[in-house]
Amino acid sequence: MPSDYLYDCMARFNWNDTSNLFSKLTPRRFWNASKVLASYYISKWIKKPVQWGFPVSISFEPTTSCNLRCPECPSGLRAFTRPTGMLKKDFFSETIDQLSKELLYLVFYFQGEPYLNPDFLDMVKYASSKKIYTATSTNAHYLNDENAKRTIESGLDRLIISIDGTTQEVYQQYRVGGRLNKVLEGTKNIVKWKKELRSKTPFIIFQFLVVKPNEHQIEDVKNLAKEIGVDDVWYKTAQIYDYENDPNQLIPTLDKYSRYKKMTGGNYAYKGGLANHCWRLWHDPVITWDGLVAPCCFDKDAQHKLGDLKTMPFKEIWKNQKYREFRASILQGRKNIDICSNCSEGIKVWEN
Repeated sequence: MPSDYLYDCMARFNWNDTSNLFSKLTPRRFWNASKVLASYYISKWIKKPVQWGFPVSISFEPTTSCNLRCPECPSGLRAFTRPTGMLKKDFFSETIDQLSKELLYLVFYFQGEPYLNPDFLDMVKYASSKKIYTATSTNAHYLNDENAKRTIESGLDRLIISIDGTTQEVYQQYRVGGRLNKVLEGTKNIVKWKKELRSKTPFIIFQFLVVKPNEHQIEDVKNLAKEIGVDDVWYKTAQIYDYENDPNQLIPTLDKYSRYKKMTGGNYAYKGGLANHCWRLWHDPVITWDGLVAPCCFDKDAQHKLGDLKTMPFKEIWKNQKYREFRASILQGRKNIDICSNCSEGIKVWEN
């Protein structure tokens, strides 16, 4: 799922990638981001929601469909209560047209595998034409030679490739139904076309979801990335739904890479704090493939629907009563909100 890019830039610095992001920053976008940030800190201070400006970043869902069956993923488990489907290109462009002058950063991911949407790269190209920084996350099974070339040509700025093991035996324990050789082949295709087209983008990341079955390969994935020509390796903590019991035995033994701590009775507890504020609610909404606006990427089933773009323009939704009430509830008692109980905010893991 994807992460807050502006936070990423502060936590780990890559000159080419960061300068590429800031090259998209127009005076209007800078002023919008300043207003959003100021309203967030004022809201924290007075304990009442104030919202100036419009989103700095947005996550847009290309599809809920996925080819894999990962055990802690709603897409993999086919566990959604909301409809599954594909984002339509015209609907996407209409929405982006409403926001492009303020929007700096666009994540083409929420649930599902983006490359399953046949219009995905056309939508990336459209957003890139608006000078918006674009990113996606993929399991890389569809990065054949043609798609790899089209990815470079689309102008995609950042490509996160999920690789949760460096051998097939380990990889498939979490990426159920996946083939590591396809991931490596797809990554090599991207690296090849990036060189052949003399492109500085996308910034290529191997994302390693640290779980108990793969924690012994943390160093191995760095060597593999270097060998192939991947730009960076990021380690991610795993979200476990039934973390108290951990039925799939996925919580790592390495405390640094876990969102949970083992208690004396043998069960696990969430180790993060839940302060009564959340930056995401002020700058980074999620839009599902069918136009529902959700508060953040932890509302995977869009249970907290704040608006529907099929019936109302985004800028009206952003400042409507439902959004104000949800921001107010965050400021008054975040621990009482279900989607916040397993949030990784404040449990970032950075290592090169």
